[in-house]
Amino acid sequence: MLDDATSELTRFDAEVGLVAAPFSAILLRTESASSSEVENITSSAKQLALAEIGESGSGNARLVVGNVRAMTAAIDLADRLDVDSVIRMHEALLEHHAPDIVGRWRDQQVWIGGGGLSPHRAAFVPPHAERVPELMGDLMSFSQRTDLPVLAQVAIAHAQFETIHPFPDGNGRTGRALVQGMLRAGRVTRTVTVPVSAGLLSDLPAYFGALTAYRDGDLMPLFEVFSEASFAAVRNGRRLVAELQDVRARWESVIAARVDSSVYRLMSDLLRRPVTTTRIAAAELGVSIVTAQNGIDRLVEAGVLEQAGGGQRYRRWAAPEVLQALDAFAARAARGTGRVAPSA
Repeated sequence: MLDDATSELTRFDAEVGLVAAPFSAILLRTESASSSEVENITSSAKQLALAEIGESGSGNARLVVGNVRAMTAAIDLADRLDVDSVIRMHEALLEHHAPDIVGRWRDQQVWIGGGGLSPHRAAFVPPHAERVPELMGDLMSFSQRTDLPVLAQVAIAHAQFETIHPFPDGNGRTGRALVQGMLRAGRVTRTVTVPVSAGLLSDLPAYFGALTAYRDGDLMPLFEVFSEASFAAVRNGRRLVAELQDVRARWESVIAARVDSSVYRLMSDLLRRPVTTTRIAAAELGVSIVTAQNGIDRLVEAGVLEQAGGGQRYRRWAAPEVLQALDAFAARAARGTGRVAPSA
């Protein structure tokens, strides 16, 4: 099962890598959003897109943006995964929200579940803080081995990371960022971020149960969960990519533009960044404000873009079909949680 799941991840990575670069950014965002939702941090695609350009009032959306930074750091550091790289992932995740706890391991006892005053009713109590540096050193040495099946190694490393719980907060999201870094380091993925967290999200009781079983010495549930999560992630990811390809095809059917034109390049950018402003579009395309606004106006007339607030002077523009596809992806991933995906 692990071998089949690994092959499926690699196949999907190759498929999407041949299609178009914008899907890499979209899949990274969906993985980050799904990983955050495991911790019950939810955001609609629109609020997340607004947060990425500094225009959202949603605290959850800003936290998901932090997770995007952590995932990006994990992938960028894939060739040198060590204790310092894990600290950098955690720093990218929480530097804007909890700067007092980043840059180092925890120095206090933490526990999972139970009350806030005492660990007596906790579901799990991680190791004492004094043991964290040694345990994390051992874990990262294990993560660098090259003599193990990669997905099995990734699953074990993730479970051990969550067992050590090296930080006061953000352990789950950092641990799932490490998963992406190890998949890239093991060359299972080379081009895109396969949204494995979306697969984990589809059956949270099995995911959390597998972590508990691992702590009891049973690896099989963990391997099963990561295999099934990989299959689910690829199924959902393929559907998202197909929907976005359909969106792009519809745009091209109503907009006649040269491949090198600013309008054509703006359409490509909207798959990567589904909410934009005139200034952002001008900077991304390397054109004047007037040219960027002309391109936006043309896309508005064609129904590709619509105004998304901001008043007359600081207008924002959204690609509703892209946002709908991203929200549909999140809804499919969240079905196993019993939660309702956020909207608007």
